[in-house]
Amino acid sequence: MSCYLGIDIGTSGTKTLAIDVSGNVLAESVAEYPIHQPRPGWTEQDPEDWWKATVKTVRAVIRKANLKPDSVKAIGLSGQMHGSVFLDKKGQVIRNALLWNDQRTAAECEQITTAAGGRKNLIKMVANPALTGFQAPKILWLRNKEKRHFDKLAKVLLPKDDIRRRLTGDFVTEVSDASGTLLLDVVKRRWSKRLLGKLELDEQILPRVVESDEVTGTLTEEAAKKLGLTTKCKVVGGAGDCAAGAVGNGVVRKGILSTSIGTSGVMFVHSDEPQYDATGRLHTFCHAVNGKWHMMGVNLTSGGSLQWWVDSILQGLTGITSKNRYAAATAEAAAIAAGSDGLLFLPYLNGERTPHADPNARGSFVGMNPTHTRGHMTRSVMEGVTYALRDSLDIIQALDVPVRQIRASGGGSKNPMWRQMQADVFGKKITTLEVEQGPAFGVALLAAVGDGAYRSIESACKATIKIAEETPANRVATKQYNQLFPIYRELYGQLKDSMTRIAEYQSSQS
Repeated sequence: MSCYLGIDIGTSGTKTLAIDVSGNVLAESVAEYPIHQPRPGWTEQDPEDWWKATVKTVRAVIRKANLKPDSVKAIGLSGQMHGSVFLDKKGQVIRNALLWNDQRTAAECEQITTAAGGRKNLIKMVANPALTGFQAPKILWLRNKEKRHFDKLAKVLLPKDDIRRRLTGDFVTEVSDASGTLLLDVVKRRWSKRLLGKLELDEQILPRVVESDEVTGTLTEEAAKKLGLTTKCKVVGGAGDCAAGAVGNGVVRKGILSTSIGTSGVMFVHSDEPQYDATGRLHTFCHAVNGKWHMMGVNLTSGGSLQWWVDSILQGLTGITSKNRYAAATAEAAAIAAGSDGLLFLPYLNGERTPHADPNARGSFVGMNPTHTRGHMTRSVMEGVTYALRDSLDIIQALDVPVRQIRASGGGSKNPMWRQMQADVFGKKITTLEVEQGPAFGVALLAAVGDGAYRSIESACKATIKIAEETPANRVATKQYNQLFPIYRELYGQLKDSMTRIAEYQSSQS
């Protein structure tokens, strides 16, 4: 029996699963690791933790599914986007990796924009503006702030591609993840020599770029031994977690949009041609589908807002124990009417990307009065996250991008209340799938395509992905949300200056 592995190097942990040729999940495993926050707005991880988690989960999946080593034909890789793994000439990690939600590079973003000749010119070059989460400003930050480390720099890799290096010995990335570096010519699907020249960066520090279903190598003897596989096992390009998740949800043709609530929140829509938001509020990236693109809106703290609220604030209070904390908190929220009686939450706990691109944005509750309970507050957190996703949806629709179906994934698809809330806030029916495994499943399908089991990713999705359930919008709730959403949208502009001053104060205290 031929089978395929999908490995997703996530922010909170690594997930590995195995599928057969029909897309049936044979086994899965998750291993967690810490995030380091040395200062407010800084987020880092040790790449060694990713490798240990990869070895642990792959071996666990092989054991659980009772797989023979030579039955695993190919591996697909996914992972958190934008992160920077800095390597020296010996292939040793120079320092902890800077993550996608790290906000330390505001000055470097301005430096990039200036070097490109302004925001509009930058978008013409690489389809996107300079944002703090992207990889390019992280490289400049290393040069500006840690020159002793920059002087050792030989390669910069994205998280999943550092795992590829450990698997195959090759320095390779693929177009979907490379799009989030800010150094890729997204239209031509190759590194932007023009921007690299303006930034005085050597292209040699970057890996080779391939399409997502392309085979990039096979396992080394050392990697095969550690994983319990063979050196014949192929490793395909894979995809950044957003594009991989979209593949796993079958968002591989025009008119389908996915909404995902994980640590971050993502609105992702397929495009047959590269389309732009001229103001740069949305990302335009290469899709994992060969020769296709996608537009994407990203909120930095979506499921992360609920996690913060429940784990840091509610846990240990009456009725909220470690075992039942999320179920208990959302049950209290479900008892509150749509709109939380006018209590609004801005989910900008770690800055924000779409639509504000503001690393200094901060979270807040607005509209509180003595009648509000913790159930109101929990519901308003969930509603604030959903409003933030609607920001992206409204921009996508304003650009005349067709949206015929919305598919929900991530934690927001598993919670019935949050599914209904999305339908009500968006005013559209929400669709879920029979099996929703996220990015790991998507890259396992890409591995199958790379191995020749399917002729294309579109045919692989058609054969393996099935609709399970549809959640229609509640008209009464949608009316409530339509009244409150414009107020929510106004609050950022009204509080922006104060948020900036607060962020500066917080930074000065660290």
